[in-house]
Amino acid sequence: MNQRPQPDDQFWRQTLHRWYTVSWVLLGLAPSVIGVQNDSGAAKYWSLALLAVISLGYATLRLFPDNPVLRPHVHLCVLALGVGAMAGLPGGGAALFIVSLPQFWIFAPGPRSAIAFSGAAVVATVTARAVRHAELFTGNVAFTVIGYAAGVLVGLLVHRIVQQSDERARRLNTELENAQLQLAEAHQRQGAAEERERLARDIHDTLAQGFASIIVLAEAARSGLGTDPGKSAQQLLSIEHTARENLAEARVLVGSAPQSGVAPGSVARTLRRTLDRFAEDTGLAVDAELPDVECDQQTRIALLRCTQESLANVRKHAAASTVGVVLADHGHGLELEITDDGRGFVVGDSRGFGLDGMRKRLAELGGELTVTSSVGDGTRVLAMVPTNGQV
Repeated sequence: MNQRPQPDDQFWRQTLHRWYTVSWVLLGLAPSVIGVQNDSGAAKYWSLALLAVISLGYATLRLFPDNPVLRPHVHLCVLALGVGAMAGLPGGGAALFIVSLPQFWIFAPGPRSAIAFSGAAVVATVTARAVRHAELFTGNVAFTVIGYAAGVLVGLLVHRIVQQSDERARRLNTELENAQLQLAEAHQRQGAAEERERLARDIHDTLAQGFASIIVLAEAARSGLGTDPGKSAQQLLSIEHTARENLAEARVLVGSAPQSGVAPGSVARTLRRTLDRFAEDTGLAVDAELPDVECDQQTRIALLRCTQESLANVRKHAAASTVGVVLADHGHGLELEITDDGRGFVVGDSRGFGLDGMRKRLAELGGELTVTSSVGDGTRVLAMVPTNGQV
């Protein structure tokens, strides 16, 4: 994997390159130019020409690193020969060689190439010095060799540090990519689990209750065929209506219908239809206070599902004779209260999908569900949904 420099790394690298460029010009090129100002003849012009060639090569690679004309190895060859040649000219010296050493590590493709190119520069510098002064062992030669050895050690150390940093960055990138992949998979699993839970809750609130109602009505109609055919016919009609509603809900759940099976309109009209059907199917007295309140579709669906679940529990468990439903708009939210005079139950001992489903559905809208009941005293279900200013 190729490791791209991060923005912070890129900034510091550019800053270091700028500092080195300034140092090379001030400590390497400038002294060499100043050193030949008092000279004359071909040696002076050869020195200035070599310095110009070296400077042009460095500037080209710094400004245009991907240029197809001057490649790094060509510049390093010219630099090694130029520094060596400068050692035999009036403007040359060990200082230019020492200050130019970092370039061999900057532009070389690896440590071996850097050592080889800088070694070639040492040989050229020492040879030129020996030819010029007819003496091999001089202070400048010793300084050049010591500078080369120190440059190799520092270069290898820096290369090792950079290599470790790159390896650490690659490892961190790999770990980050793995973590992102695991997080994406976790999100997918969570999304699938939430979708299954939503689908199970919708099936429980719609299809399961509808089928339970069909079973109860079918049993009642069958038992009354011989004694009360008219009532049985009405129950069969209710079965037909319930089956059609279940079919519409099933199409919504599998995505065949674009909108919810809940008809548009006020929440009061929606609840009134449900209560009328409940009273017709069960024969229980239903006392409802349903003011004409407008709300968004999600709130209307949530209140309807809570009503359907509560009525289903009354039908199956309460053995009640009267059901009360009160809808109230308090400005900041809607409250729906459903009560019955049935046998009641211990709320803390209740374990059922229906109550949990109502709580989660309301919680998704920022609302809450409160259930109050005791054995023999009936049940009170209070659903609250904030409207957030929506009407």
